Amino acid sequence: MSINSCGFFTIALVSSITGALLLLLAQKLGCSIRQRRTKAKASGEAPSGGSQNQIDGVNEYGRQLTDRQIRKNEHRQFVGGLWDEIGAQQLDFLKRYGLKSDHLLLDVGCGCLRGGIPCIRYLEAGNYFGLDINASLIKAGQIEIEREGLTGKRPNLMVNDKFEFSRFGRTFNYAIALSVFTHLPMNHVIRCLVEIRKALSPGGRFFATFFEAPSSAHLERVTHMPGDIQTNYDSDPYHYSIEECRMMARAAGVQVSLIGEWGHPRGQKMLSFEVGDVPSS
Repeated sequence: MSINSCGFFTIALVSSITGALLLLLAQKLGCSIRQRRTKAKASGEAPSGGSQNQIDGVNEYGRQLTDRQIRKNEHRQFVGGLWDEIGAQQLDFLKRYGLKSDHLLLDVGCGCLRGGIPCIRYLEAGNYFGLDINASLIKAGQIEIEREGLTGKRPNLMVNDKFEFSRFGRTFNYAIALSVFTHLPMNHVIRCLVEIRKALSPGGRFFATFFEAPSSAHLERVTHMPGDIQTNYDSDPYHYSIEECRMMARAAGVQVSLIGEWGHPRGQKMLSFEVGDVPSS
């Protein structure tokens, strides 16, 4: 064998061994990452570097708060502050539209229970159901329940990233999503409406707030008063025209009507959804 042949053979052998070692390292690293993600999912915690739910890349709501942040009540600001004001306003609105203490209420995107605490206090034991994508906020909500002495009301809380309300095994007289659609693109909103259609009792109503755009496909930013909040067509926070809301409702098989102004301190309007015959055009 010539010197050139020996050199070529040596290089090829080293390259082959190096490639095999890199492949083995990549496989082990991938396995380690998968194991960490599986453990995090089983414990309800987010893996390091981000959350594991469907909100990734849409908004920052999947960010998990630490126990220390929760002890410092930072969860209250994380969901927008105005803790007492909006909490009371949500219950007053629901009562004005017919919520009774013996009704079953579904709180969509309940977070750390800014609106949930007044509703839990008002409703009969076991009649409040809250669902949220963020496990740390549900944990903070449980602390708020204990702090308010409401554990005897037996509220039902669930972490879920696909609006799978059927997992509660109940149907609801009323449902509400406050400051939820304002942070979601259309496909997520439609998913929520499809699931709510299956979750409402006959005659039930679902209320949801949104930022209203002056026209469909409105690409420019919109400033909403009061609050001076700027919204966008294709990034958080989102705005929609009423016709776009009707389109999403038709796609999901529900009916929608505009309630409009209801006194929200940041200019969010209110929609009402019901299950029924949906016009084809």
